[in-house]
Formats: sequence, structure tokens, C-alpha cells
Amino acid sequence: MKLLRNTVIRAGLEALYFSGAHVLLRPIFAGVGAIFMLHHVRPPRDDAFQPNHHLEVAPDFLRAMLAHLRTLDVDIISMDEAHKRLAERSFARRFACFTFDDGYRDNRDFALPVMREFDAPMTVYVASDFAEGAGRLWWVALERVIATASAIEVPIGGTMTRLDASTAQAKRAAFNRMHDWLRSLASEHDVQREISALCARHGVDEGSIARELCLSWDELRGFAANPLVTIGAHTITHCNLAKQSEATASFELSTSRARIEDVLQRQAAHLAYPYGDRIAAGPREFALAKTLGFKTAVTTRPGMLFPESADHLTALQRVSLNGNYQDARILPVLTSGAATAMWNGFRRIDAA
Repeated sequence: MKLLRNTVIRAGLEALYFSGAHVLLRPIFAGVGAIFMLHHVRPPRDDAFQPNHHLEVAPDFLRAMLAHLRTLDVDIISMDEAHKRLAERSFARRFACFTFDDGYRDNRDFALPVMREFDAPMTVYVASDFAEGAGRLWWVALERVIATASAIEVPIGGTMTRLDASTAQAKRAAFNRMHDWLRSLASEHDVQREISALCARHGVDEGSIARELCLSWDELRGFAANPLVTIGAHTITHCNLAKQSEATASFELSTSRARIEDVLQRQAAHLAYPYGDRIAAGPREFALAKTLGFKTAVTTRPGMLFPESADHLTALQRVSLNGNYQDARILPVLTSGAATAMWNGFRRIDAA
């Protein structure tokens, strides 16, 4: 199903490009700016099985987007400046922000050098448990289990189910089924229980993944000292906030911010909701972020920024730079707003 979805999305992007429809739609749907969403930035891997490939782009693709924005004479600005322009409704010039979720080490090693080439600010949203080396990146653990297994057994729906993982195609199908099942579970505790049991059965050290992939607090101190870098909050545990009680969700938001500010001695005024889709962040979470004093909070709901985005500063939409679609031809499609407009049924704001 995900392969079909990716194929359909790619076809849609190419249709917009080859038809020239994105050029016609740009004046209507490009908006006043865009917040681009990334996770990993690193050289391509040659592994046959990469189910999380959508979360990583090559440095050259990031470079191509930045160069494209320069040709459009778009200002590349920080989230602080974006907040200022939205709050003051100052839209004389179009702008773009670049945001990176989770706090991966490759953001420092590969993204920052590219951003420096363009003197472009970047905001990195850090889950504090990841920085402490204690967090659990379950989607990476799941990839590593399935990569080395020929089959896995999991209690889907309370019934022990055997999933084939003997071929690359079977591995992708097993990962997709497991991913969807895990995200449907009632709580983060349930997700962690199942992943931990799976890792134990297949000899995967899930506890080392955060230390391997994410910037530590010591590394973040040096990284945050760069004038191009802003560090934002991404909760403590990278949990689905909508599945938490209001008290727990509030604690995740406020404590993650407090930890960042205490360790880095810098304000963490911006937030990204983990997962960030409709089943992870909605009106309650948007209101909590506002009550707790975050200047902005970003979702993963697709969309450009419009003047009315100023009324939804803790429910801002983003444009994903997706590893599955690293083709320079789609850059003008993405910056035109045509793709996100079609995805949203031509609604400009999705904050409900």
C-alpha cells in the first residue's frame, strides 16, 4: 500500500511539473512562505532495505533546494524571524525556513555545511531523551530487526502472527504492517513493550541507537553556538502527544523545553510535535503549546504559509523534503504550493 501511495505521489508531482500546472497555480497557492521539514541529511546508503528512506535526503538535494530558493529571490530566515513576520503580518517578501526533527548528528555533519554555503538559518527540534542517549527510536529499531531476520513473530491483534521477511519485498511489507500496527497501539508504553521484546528476540541493541545517531548534550552545546542554528523542543520521549493525558502532554512539552534551556543556556521558543499528523497533534495540543508560551509549533500536515497562518502559530504546516522524491524537477512544484494545495483539497489552512 505504501509503495502504491509513493508511486501515486510521484506521478502527481511529475504531472504537475510536465503539465506546467504548478506555474499557473503558483500565484494562488505559493503563499507568503514555507517551512521545509527534514530529518536526516547524509550521503545515500546502498542498503537494499531502507523503509525509513523517506526520512533522509542527500546533501546535494538540500543544496539544490537552497539554490532554487535563491533563484526565486526568497528570503531564507530563522523561525524567530518567521514568527516576527507572521505576528506583524509583514509579507512584502516571500520567505522560507528549514527545520530538522529529532536532533540527528548528521544535521551537524552534513546539513550545517550546506546551510553555511547559503548563509541559511536552520532550526533543529531536539527530543531531550535522545540527547541524553536514553531515548528509543523505535522505527529505526524495527528496521534493524527486519533487516537481519528472515521472519518475525508479533502479537498483532492479540494473535501471534508470523510475518515473512525473507526477501526485500517481504521485508518492506512486514515493516509497513508492523509500523501501522505499532502506531495504532493505545500508548507509547505498548509500543515500547513490543519493540523491546522484538529487539530482545532478534539481538538488536535498541538502547544504543540514540547514542549512535543523535547529538549528545555536549555536541549540542557546540552546535547551538553556531549563529545559524536554533534549537527547538520536540518533547522528552518523542511520544504521540494526542494519546497522552493532558497533564502528561503538558509535562512532555514544558519539561523538554526546560531541559534544553537548562543545558544549552538558550531559549527554546519553538516546538515540533512528534509525528505531527492528525492522530498525533490536534486542537488540544495546539492550545497547550500556546498556553506554555511557545512562539511557534510545527506539524507534519502539508501546506504553505499564508497570511491567515498568523492566527495559527502553534499549528503551522510544513513542506516535506522527502527522501523518496529527490528529483530536482520537483523543486519548483514544491515551492509553487501546487502539490500541497492538491493534497489538502485546495484548503489553505489545516489547523482543525
